[in-house]
Amino acid sequence: MDLAATILTLGRVRLEPFEERHREGLSAIAAAEPELFRHMPFPVERLGYGAWFDLLRVDQAAGRSIPHAVFANDRIVGQSCYLNIRPRDAGVEIGSTWYVRAAQATFVNPSCKLLLIGNAFDQGAERVELKTDALNAQSRAAMLKMDATFEGIHRRHMRRADGSLRDTAWFSVIREEWPAVKAGLEARLP
Repeated sequence: MDLAATILTLGRVRLEPFEERHREGLSAIAAAEPELFRHMPFPVERLGYGAWFDLLRVDQAAGRSIPHAVFANDRIVGQSCYLNIRPRDAGVEIGSTWYVRAAQATFVNPSCKLLLIGNAFDQGAERVELKTDALNAQSRAAMLKMDATFEGIHRRHMRRADGSLRDTAWFSVIREEWPAVKAGLEARLP
């Protein structure tokens, strides 16, 4: 697997690997809609979005992640990232995903997942992982709706932003499942 940072486009959705120019738009959304981050392990509300952006950029520079700014109809609406890139194991996680409220339950998430998962498999991935706080019912429902396989709950897996331990719900899509998952995502597009 050889994931490279590249612009991904599908219809009205475009994912751009993070650049400094994305900071202002993402920070403005975070300031206007702080509730978007209630299930994120990074304390955006306390430290500000800029600190998280900086952390993602450090991981990006080190090759550990590829964060993307998400655009819909040429407006920035959120972010989604390749995380835990494991070339040797041909695996990657898609996470740190959030969208403005107006973009949720629209064509944005199915488009992003088509782009990110499809690109990962095109670049040699054998497994794409998705995970969320077990308490995040909205995110879990979205993963099930896209027909990702629920693999279980990792108890006390990581710390939440408030320091409490969270249980994490794990999902995955493996290469052989991708055609069916892809067809389901495509069927949800306008």
